[in-house]
Formats: sequence, structure tokens, C-alpha cells
Amino acid sequence: MNVTDANGNPLHDGDSVKLCKDLKVKGAGITLKRGTVVKNIRLTDDPDEIDCKIKKSAIVLRTEFIQKM
Repeated sequence: MNVTDANGNPLHDGDSVKLCKDLKVKGAGITLKRGTVVKNIRLTDDPDEIDCKIKKSAIVLRTEFIQKM
């Protein structure tokens, strides 16, 4: 399975990424700001999504909103 970020760069487990857009998190009541760095991502079975932890919350992010560091 080939997982890529918004720019087409390949992603792997444990990579660090940053957000390229402000995202409102449903249910948590927080907004993740553009440029927020997310470390140690985990790939999922869906090539369009990744798992990560931000502010001690497990969150699933779409790969179209992230850039590899």
C-alpha cells in the first residue's frame, strides 16, 4: 500500500508531519492550527488516513491535510 501526503511524498510509520490547514476536531471542541507538528504517525488500512496522538487524544487525520517534515 502506498500512502502519500498532500505533496505526493511517501509516508511511513513513525514519520513526523505538519498540518497544512486549520482543522476543527469534531467532538473534542478543539481546532488544530496550521503548522502543528505531529510526531510518530501510524498508517492505517485506509491509504487516505493516518492515526496519531495530539494533546493526548488519539485522532485520525486525512492525508490530504498533512505534509511530511
